[in-house]
This record gives sequence, structure tokens and C-alpha cells, in this order.
Amino acid sequence: MDVRILGAHNCEARGQRLVSLLIDGILALDAGGLTSSLSLPEQEKVRAVLLTHHHFDHTRDLVTLGANGAVFMTPVEVYALRHTFEIVIPCLLDGRMYADFSKWPSEEKPFIQPKVIEPFERLDISGYEVLPVPVKHAVPSVGYQVSSKRSGASLFYTGDTGPGLKECWRRISPQLLIIEVSGINKFQDFLRSVGHLSARLLKEELVQFHQIKGYLPRVLVTHIPPYFQREVEQEIQEVRQELEATIDIGYEDMQIVL
Repeated sequence: MDVRILGAHNCEARGQRLVSLLIDGILALDAGGLTSSLSLPEQEKVRAVLLTHHHFDHTRDLVTLGANGAVFMTPVEVYALRHTFEIVIPCLLDGRMYADFSKWPSEEKPFIQPKVIEPFERLDISGYEVLPVPVKHAVPSVGYQVSSKRSGASLFYTGDTGPGLKECWRRISPQLLIIEVSGINKFQDFLRSVGHLSARLLKEELVQFHQIKGYLPRVLVTHIPPYFQREVEQEIQEVRQELEATIDIGYEDMQIVL
């Protein structure tokens, strides 16, 4: 399983893109920085997109994916909670600001093909077993455990989440955990209130993961605010040392092979 970090941040600046990941060139997790990271031939290979929730930094490039591909590319399946589609389609794919690619070029065969998912319902998508598991965010959200049927490799991507992942940890057993840190420890109480993690809150969740599962997977941190990049890196370094764990900072175009 080849995992490519397309975007590792929650805001954009030069060299820092909105969050999105790509597995084996065909399966995308979130779409914040999807098309801004890929050439047109690379976009043509994308067969499915898994959305964690509706927020703009996780969905924006659905519009440009549709604009690039609606006429010339194979339709793309997009998987999400019903609540996510209830916001993404009328607000992002509204047909007024730009075309609604969930109905264009035709309602019979749109480029973006919405597929409603249910938490804990296992899915077979493009040769992967996918398990959506609810996480703790300010809006209805799921993370995804993705397992390759060919190699058996697996990862879990939380998308945006705050603390309180005990039940989530019981459901998953990944080799790689891709999780967020959206601010510095100084703002921990605020981050908790809006469903995000600081490094210190991440440490608490990882300790709980180890208590429940008996191991810690490799951890990759994304959704980092560009303004606090250095501070987040320093605070994650402290957690890495305290837990004696493999915790890396995600960055644009980073590739990991599982």
C-alpha cells in the first residue's frame, strides 16, 4: 500500500495544501488539496473519494475534480455520511456558483457519484476493505480504516477529531494511524471545545490506544495550522520522546509504503 500525503494542513500557504491523502494512486481520503496536488493524468486514475465530513478544507477540490474530469474522465464515486452530502451538495456543488457535478454532465451519469455510508458498515471499494468509524468532531464525522485486500496492509485516518476516541480505538487495528493536531497546547481547552487535538491531547489518546489494543501503530500527524507549524513540531517531538513512539509530522508529497 502506497500512501501519499497530498495536503497536510488546515489552511493554505505556499507549499502547504489543504488536507487530502491518496492510496495507491486511486483511493483518496478527503479532497481539500486533491486536484491542487495532482497532474491531470494522476487525477484520471482516482476512482473513489472518501469524505470524513463536510468542512471546506476537506471537500473543496471536489469542484475542481469535477471541472477537470466531467467530460473526459471516468466518473468518480464519492463516499460520505448522509449528513455530509446534505451540506456538500447544496453548498459546494450548488449549481449556481459552478456546475453541480453530482448531476452533470447528466443526472443519469454524473461525474461525481454520491454513495451514502453508515458507520461500522464495511465496504468493498476498488479492492480495499473500508470501515467507517465515528470520531469526535464538531459536526458528524467518520474516520476510515482502509485495508488492502491484496497485501493486508491497513491504516486508519481520523480526519478531524477531538479527544474521546475510546470506542473508536476498540474498532480498529491499523499499522498506520493518521491523526490530526490543529493547534498548540496553549489553546488546548479551545481545541477540545471545537473537536480538535493539541499535542498533549493527542498523547492522552495514544496512551489510551495502547491500553486498549496493547500496541501503538506508527503515527502520522496532519491538519497542522501553518502559522503554528514550528510550535506543533516541537510539541509533537516532546510526545514522541515521552511515549518512545514512532510519531512523524506529515508534509506535502510525503510517501509511506505499508
